Amino acid sequence: MLKDWPEQEKPREKLRNLGAKSLSDAELLAIFLRTGVKGCNVVDLARKLLQTFGSIGAIYKADEQAFCQVNGLGVAKYVQLQACLELSKRYFAEELSAGHELTSSQASKNFLMAELRHERHEVFSMLLLNNQHQVIIFERLFQGTINAAAVYPRVVVEQVLKHGASAVIFAHNHPSGIAEPSMADKQITEQLKQALGLIDVRVLDHMIIANHHCYSFAEHGIL
Repeated sequence: MLKDWPEQEKPREKLRNLGAKSLSDAELLAIFLRTGVKGCNVVDLARKLLQTFGSIGAIYKADEQAFCQVNGLGVAKYVQLQACLELSKRYFAEELSAGHELTSSQASKNFLMAELRHERHEVFSMLLLNNQHQVIIFERLFQGTINAAAVYPRVVVEQVLKHGASAVIFAHNHPSGIAEPSMADKQITEQLKQALGLIDVRVLDHMIIANHHCYSFAEHGIL
């Protein structure tokens, strides 16, 4: 029973004493779940949930039916989990609200990971910035695999001109969980860079989001 554990090992007390980063995925989930079920304490239930779906990201992506099939879970927990996901998105969105000056790549990484890491399909998007690198808008442009659901440079240029952007950061997710860019990713990035160069708009980065990972073209010197 969890109540028989030493105080310093219980997830809530551990978080209060050592901070949230000290907790494992299962311990964080246990705090969210709050209670276990008959014959299974809340930490073991969290571990079962991770074992069933494979990762935190997969749990977020699970539909209501699949989530509720796990013993001890139900619609209320599913709704709470989706609310937590949306709250995290809105928290990072506040940091990149219109007019916010982008002074570090970490802020954009946090925002883009919150927006894209749980998508079931590949989504190509971009952050539009003015000449002071202040955020104008975030737009989702295309959905599907990058080499199948075409990314049209003409559409990208139209949106950049529409919003009067001076710079852009591209981003898309890899539902496979592999963050490294494919040859198609590199090719479309180069095409977009050339197209936007004709109208004097800079491509600052292209980020690939895959679960907990974020691959930056700029940081790897291939932009």
